[in-house]
Amino acid sequence: MRRREFIILMGSAAAAWPLAAGAQQAQKLPTIGFLGTATPAAQGQWAAAFVGRLREIGWIESRTVAIEVRWAEGRSERFAKIAAEFVRLKVDVIVTVGAALAATKQATSVIPIVFPVAGDPVGTGMVASLAHPGGNVTGLASQGTDLAGKRLELLRELVPALRRLAIMAHSGYPDALLEMRQVQANARALGLEVTTIVIRRAEDIAPAFKALKGRTDALYVCIDPLVNTHRIRINTLALAARLPTIHGVREYVRAGGLMSYGANYPTLFRRAADFVDKILRGTKPGDIPVEQPTKFDLAVNLTTARALGLDVPLTLLARANELIE
Repeated sequence: MRRREFIILMGSAAAAWPLAAGAQQAQKLPTIGFLGTATPAAQGQWAAAFVGRLREIGWIESRTVAIEVRWAEGRSERFAKIAAEFVRLKVDVIVTVGAALAATKQATSVIPIVFPVAGDPVGTGMVASLAHPGGNVTGLASQGTDLAGKRLELLRELVPALRRLAIMAHSGYPDALLEMRQVQANARALGLEVTTIVIRRAEDIAPAFKALKGRTDALYVCIDPLVNTHRIRINTLALAARLPTIHGVREYVRAGGLMSYGANYPTLFRRAADFVDKILRGTKPGDIPVEQPTKFDLAVNLTTARALGLDVPLTLLARANELIE
C-alpha cells in the first residue's frame, strides 16, 4: 500500500471509517467492524496488511465492502464499548486481536468474530479447540506461550551472564498472564531468579522500571495492547536502565528493543482477511479451524546491542531474519 493511501486509510479511523453513507446504504454493502486495540501508529501497519489483502481478493472499501474502524488506544475499558457499538451497527463480521476477544465475544454470540492474533485462544476459553472452534469465533493463534522457552534460549545466547530475569505483563490481558506464568516456569527450570512486574495502566510503566533497579539482568516483555501502544517508552526506559529486552513482535525491536522472536504479524493480519472472505461468502466461523503460524521471525537491534555493550554472536546473526541498525 502506498504511503498516501495508508495515510488516507488511517487518518479518520480514530472516529470512524469514511461512511459514504448514501452509497453504502443503497448497495447494502457487507460491513466489517475492525477493533484496533492499540493506536493507528502502533497497529496501522497490521491494519494496512489486512485491508491490502482484502483488496487483492476483491473486497474494496466503499465499493464491495464497508469497513468501520475504531481504536481503543491501549485502554482495555474501551473494548466493550466499541464491541457494543459494532453490535448496534449490525456489522457482518468483527475483526480484533486476542486482547479484545473476551469483551467482543461477550457483546455478541451471533456476529462472527475473527482474530488475526491470539496467544492462546483455547487456554483463555475463546474457542473450544483449534480444529473445531465452534461458536462464532475463529482466527489465528500466535503461539506466544509456546514460544516462551525459545525466547529465553535466545536471550541467554545474547546475554550469557544472565542470572536474574524480570517479566513485564499487563494484568488486564489474559494471554499476557498465561505467557508470564509460562516464562516463570521456563526461567526457574533454567535456574534463573525471576521477578514479575504487573502493570495495569500506562502510568505504571515508569515506576515499574524504578522498582527493577539493581534487581535484574534482563527484561522479558509480554505483548499486549498497552505495551504495544507504549513500546517506544518501554524500550527507552529499558535502555536507560541498561536492560536487554526480549519481545514477541519484531515491531518492538524496530522501536528500540533488543531482540524478538515470534510470528510475523502483518502475515497473520493478511491471512485473517481470507477468514473474513470465507465468512462473508457464507462459511460459519465455528467451522473454520484456528490456524497456527509455521514460520517465525528473529529480529535483533544491533544499535541497541552496541549501546548495551553486547556482542551479538555470529551464530545469532546468521539466524536472524532482520538486523536493525
